[in-house]
Parts: sequence; C-alpha cells; structure tokens
Amino acid sequence: MQEIEEYKFPGVFKSKQKQKLKLWTQSLVPGKKVYGEKLIQVGDKEYRAWSANRSKLAAAIIKGVRHMPIQPGSRVLYLGAASGTTVSHVSDIVGPNGVVYAVEFSPRTARELIALSEKRDNIVPIVDDARHPNRYAPFLMGIIDVVYQDIAQVNQARILYENLRQFCSYGAWGLIAVKARSIDAAEEIESIYKRVVTELDDYGLEVMERVNLEPLEKAHSMVVTRVKEEFV
Repeated sequence: MQEIEEYKFPGVFKSKQKQKLKLWTQSLVPGKKVYGEKLIQVGDKEYRAWSANRSKLAAAIIKGVRHMPIQPGSRVLYLGAASGTTVSHVSDIVGPNGVVYAVEFSPRTARELIALSEKRDNIVPIVDDARHPNRYAPFLMGIIDVVYQDIAQVNQARILYENLRQFCSYGAWGLIAVKARSIDAAEEIESIYKRVVTELDDYGLEVMERVNLEPLEKAHSMVVTRVKEEFV
C-alpha cells in the first residue's frame, strides 16, 4: 500500500518509491483525472500524482526550492496557464478557501482550461495576454498573494514585474519559471539567468533564491522573488 505523508510545504504531500521522492496533492474533485495522472485513495482522502516532468513548480520542489508561498487559502495569479496541468495542482493546494486566476493567451489552449474550471470552483480562467495586466484587472477581486509565471516571452522579468505592481502589495510573492531559450537562443544559459535576476533586482524586487530545474526541465530555472515595502 502506498504511504503518503505531508511534505514540508502545506498542501503538498510526498511518498517514496525506491528512495525516489514523489509528490502528490489532495484532490479537490475526487474521482476526476485532469491529464491522466495516477489517483490513489488513502482513508477517506484521494491524492493525485504530481509529476516533476510535467510541472515546473513540482520540478522546483523536487530540486529543493526553499520557499513555496502557494498554500491553502492563497490567492494566486497564474500567468501562462496553458491547458491547466499545473493549475489543477495549484487548485488542489489552495483548496476551497483560495482562488487561482489562470491567464492563458491562446484561445485554443484555453478551451481545456475553461473545461477544467467548470469542475473546479476555485479556478477563474482568463483568456488574455499577460503583458497587459490592465486588460484583465476587472476580473480579479482583492489583493493577490502570489504571482506564478510560466510563459515563453523575451521580456519575462518585465511581465512579472508589471503584474506584481498591478495586483500585489508588500510581502507578496512572485515565482517565475525562466525559459532561457525564449529570451535568447544563442547566449550562454547561466548568463541569461544572471541577467534576469539582475533585472528583477533592478525593478525593486527581493530575489529570494534561484533553483536550476535541469535535468527535469531543460534550460529552465525557477526564481523566487518577494515584494519589498518600497516597491509598493
């Protein structure tokens, strides 16, 4: 029988198979798979396998990120939601008292995201461009605790900054899955990461840590930032 335990981050669970760490989230909608993931019943609770090969947030946790501000009750703005694979796990983590505003640019990709939101009350799908937060501001109610970004754009740091400035206050968090090859196809990867960190610092954000996601996600790093008092 699979043994599942609470992980060090609230809302995230773990198991071990042959000394290999595996992540789970407690399903908000029992009996429903989102992308073919494994489900397991433990007592009266159901858990969904959270693959680090399908989710950069899960990869960051497996790789040892020290800060995971998405917790039960969090209000999350998710930029680059795609079809909702990671969004569904964030939905599990924040639970019924939290909310996930999920922004996806492609109307075609967003169809699956919208279908997912019809089964999960805490997901608000928004089909729009993350580079223009003013356009979807009317859909967000209240202050956002965490902006999570996973998009393929050249100006990734700028987009995170603009969304944090628009929706967050002192102490809020920003997580950015840096896609190095979307920023520059030829530049040395570590140089790109350093440039992004410098840019975030120049915008007045406190850079808490950077975690390289290799080999789970090629040419990706997760950068965790926090809004300083003087930023707002």
